[in-house]
Order: sequence, then structure tokens, then C-alpha cells
Amino acid sequence: MTEPEWLRLDRQICFSLHAASRAFTGVYRVLLQDLGLTYPQYLVMLVLWEQGELPVKKLGERLRLDSGTLSPLVKRLETAGLVRRERSAEDERSVLVRLTGEGAALRERALEVPRRIMSATGFDPAEIGELRERLDRLTAALDAAARTEAAR
Repeated sequence: MTEPEWLRLDRQICFSLHAASRAFTGVYRVLLQDLGLTYPQYLVMLVLWEQGELPVKKLGERLRLDSGTLSPLVKRLETAGLVRRERSAEDERSVLVRLTGEGAALRERALEVPRRIMSATGFDPAEIGELRERLDRLTAALDAAARTEAAR
């Protein structure tokens, strides 16, 4: 690739990932309507279905979201009756998030979403696994590069 081509939009991996992310969000928007969830709310629910009760801080770490972004999401889920927030008995500064019965029951209805997403991609399970592994490696490399650059 010649130097003038470096700054072409169609040569930027970041833009390809951005475009794919927006396309995913569009498909999820349609699929999640029946569940009454937005895509970010769905991610919160996925973590809670997997992990159970968690402190808000741990939930944010898992989702790579700061508290300013996560708090409104959790509040909306609480208003919808899907989660409950409570101060930790052990540490008054910590807020725990747990599923309500309705939130736990929603998991059954959500089981169809990953299958429909896989179908929408046109990829088979092995291709999806391979892509996810490569993206995880990319994320780890970029996190390390960001730490290195920040330390300079």
C-alpha cells in the first residue's frame, strides 16, 4: 500500500469495525423490540443472566462501560421491573444489581436472539468463533497499545 492510500476510508480497519458494529446494532434493534430491550440493556441482561447479582462497578468492568453510561441503563431496567438495585450490606458504597423474577424469566425469550444473529451474519458457528477470537486478540493488543501510549 502506498502512503497516499493509508488515509483512505476504505483502508481503515477502525471504520470497518465501526460499520459492522452499527450494522449489528441495527439487527439487534429489530430483534430486541419483542423483549423491550435496547442493545446496551441486552448486554447488561446477558451479564446478569450469566453472573447473577453483581456490584455496579463489576458490571461496568465486564461491559467496558463507565458509571455515567451504565447507571442510566440500569435505572431504565429497574423501571421496567427487570432488575433491582440495592446497597451492599457489607459495603454501603457499593450498589448491587440483581435480576427480578421478571428479568430472570426474560432469559427464556432471549434464547432465540443469538441464533437469529448467527443467521443474519451468514457465518457458521466455527466462523463466528474464529472471528470472535480474532477480535478478542485485537482488543487485547489495542488495550496494551493504549496503556503503552498513555505511559509515554
